[in-house]
Amino acid sequence: MSPDKIIKIGNREVGDDRPPYIIAEACINHEGEIALAEEMVFIARAAGCDAIKFQMHVLDDEMLRDTPQSENFEESLYDALDRTNLSLDEHHRLKKLCESIGIDYLCTPFSRASADLLDSLDPVAIKVGSGELTNLPLQRHIARLGRPMIVSTGMSTVEEIGETVELLKDIGVPFALTHCVSIYPCPPSMVNIGNIPRYRQLFGVPVGLSDHTSSIYTSLGAVALGACVIEKHLTFDRTLPGPDHKSSIEPDELRQLVDGSKAIFESRGQSREIFEEERQIVAWARESVVSLGPIAKGTRITEAMVSVKRPSPGPGAIPARSLDAVIGRIATGDIDAGRQVLWNEVGGEAP
Repeated sequence: MSPDKIIKIGNREVGDDRPPYIIAEACINHEGEIALAEEMVFIARAAGCDAIKFQMHVLDDEMLRDTPQSENFEESLYDALDRTNLSLDEHHRLKKLCESIGIDYLCTPFSRASADLLDSLDPVAIKVGSGELTNLPLQRHIARLGRPMIVSTGMSTVEEIGETVELLKDIGVPFALTHCVSIYPCPPSMVNIGNIPRYRQLFGVPVGLSDHTSSIYTSLGAVALGACVIEKHLTFDRTLPGPDHKSSIEPDELRQLVDGSKAIFESRGQSREIFEEERQIVAWARESVVSLGPIAKGTRITEAMVSVKRPSPGPGAIPARSLDAVIGRIATGDIDAGRQVLWNEVGGEAP
């Protein structure tokens, strides 16, 4: 296993052949209310998530006031983020809550100033959003903080992703990528989760999925393809107004995502063996060669005289796969109707 394929986030190893690291993305669905943000922490922990992620904005270091908005926003981007932004003290409070109940606190900064504020909280890792994938100065600044990074790749070409990967590898920071399509909500037909094994092969780092569909299906499919990180937006109610609710899942779905991801991960093995628990099924589920009527000693056996039926062959009995080997043999003794035929009754030995 290449060391690049495993990174450490908190107490968890994240990467190939490790259970998926599940992140509940709070985004701005808490509407800037610390009580709602804290409730989201409890929901994520109860669902079994590994982490919950928030956002940290220092708006005047991040954007101009006339930055355009996309269709999922009903107010200017600046105003929406200003209204819902949590203070540094509130982030500190959320981090302490996360630590007290056993879930990782993660956060996304959007500028150098917010990255430095976040670093002062001593997070276990830093999540970098898709919008900053090509912001190489910010990527460099965050990487030099030395914390593990999870870097989303929405709105980017493979060449742009490769440029950022090269930068981060040169610095030597441990990081994972998350494949992402930055549409809110994203139709499943546009998710293209086949990029997850593709990026793992191309870039040699852990790869997951930041999923903006409105269901858990694509995330579960991503786990089946080897995604080591799943990030999914969390909401109290998908019908609420706001830019992210429609691309989020509700608490009961989050629990299903965690349970389903665990089950799919556990099912990904590639070995093939007959398990001990299967052997009791073998006893009745397989077939053996049986006589359809009485067969007298010295008779040459024809297709009309034998068939295959359950149960499984016992000692000396002939398995169904050997039926053709019985045809044309001479019965060495009388064979009663309706029973398993034995190898020594047709002049042969069990292989």
